[in-house]
Amino acid sequence: MRFTSYVAASAAAALASAQTFTACNPMEKECPNNPAIAATFETNFKAGADAVKGWKQTAGTLKYGDAGADFTIAAKGDAPTIQSEGYLHFGYIEVKAKAAAGKGIISSIVLQSEDLDEVDWEFIGGVDNKVQMNYFGKGNVSTYDRMIEADVSNTKTEFHTYALNWTAESLTWIIDSKPIRTLNFADANGGKNYPQTPSTVRIGIWAGGDPANNKGTIEWAGGETDYTQAPFTMTVESVKITNYSPGSEYKWTDKTGSFESIEVIEPGKAEGAPVNSVVIAPSATATGGGLQSQINVPTGSADPAATSPPCTTEVPVTKPSGDCGTSTVTITLTSGEQPPATTEAPAPPPETTGGIVTDTAPAPSVPYPTAPTGSVNTTTTAPPAEFTGAASHNKVGAFVGLMAGAAIMFV
Repeated sequence: MRFTSYVAASAAAALASAQTFTACNPMEKECPNNPAIAATFETNFKAGADAVKGWKQTAGTLKYGDAGADFTIAAKGDAPTIQSEGYLHFGYIEVKAKAAAGKGIISSIVLQSEDLDEVDWEFIGGVDNKVQMNYFGKGNVSTYDRMIEADVSNTKTEFHTYALNWTAESLTWIIDSKPIRTLNFADANGGKNYPQTPSTVRIGIWAGGDPANNKGTIEWAGGETDYTQAPFTMTVESVKITNYSPGSEYKWTDKTGSFESIEVIEPGKAEGAPVNSVVIAPSATATGGGLQSQINVPTGSADPAATSPPCTTEVPVTKPSGDCGTSTVTITLTSGEQPPATTEAPAPPPETTGGIVTDTAPAPSVPYPTAPTGSVNTTTTAPPAEFTGAASHNKVGAFVGLMAGAAIMFV
């Protein structure tokens, strides 16, 4: 793994930030089905709030203008955040955005599931030419060696397109049509730490440098935030998503957290769930703390037990509390459960080309259920030309083809 000197200045075990909270963890108890995002889901934030459908405001408020939606921290406590109403299970996700400048300010684009699978883009407000790429599986924080930085110029003054091509085989981070990093399923602790369950898209801004945060978080964020220098603004122009497993809902058939255990209800239903047509509105937690949480945010300690566990509530965790119980990370698993058997053999991970970084991190030694052992029920498609080195298969349900010529990058 590669880390630059400014990150290394923080504690070695404090190299990650995450937005980890869940309303109901299906690996712990029975939960409602996840509503599916549409097969093709697009949002043009320049069109104003009335045109923003299929999203909910989970913290703060947005201001809409000619450039898009402004996520602004004007004072201490501000953390405007939105979350897609629907979930996708493998797909292509792109966000065209300009990150916020400001010491200690973090702009985030996150893919997050209810069992705490997570994929991140993180922008440090005081660093203009880097973006952090990170991932977590099942909330596992036993290691902090997964973050890799990418070079990208003028993140605070220019719009760039940040994309993910996510399949059952691999996950590729892409900047302005150029693949930057590929994580293969097997390289994420034999798949156990590979993000693989239905996820929402979350976008927001928060003050990692708030003086009330712990030392590790503040160091990772680049120092204490000076609110007299506010406002700090992240602007999002557009979001475009292709859901590789369209349907109406996703059902968790067991508690393994395996992608093979996810059942697509009404497979192939292009419009997805009705929530995709709902105009953006505040959610019940719209006054909460945005994307910040304490489970994967740096703590300044090399001991992973120094982080707090996720609460299974609607409110993001901001500090250990009686509602969360113990301050150590505990992952509850049900032994003996296996994903359903299939008959096809999984395709091997594709080789990467063009200088893409491929993860080969050592496997954390924590107990997890057996990695998927059956086969991957795949539908083969030809990936867009831009995705050199990305996976060519998706796993669940009917596939809705990618837009011709990968017309998924905005001009």
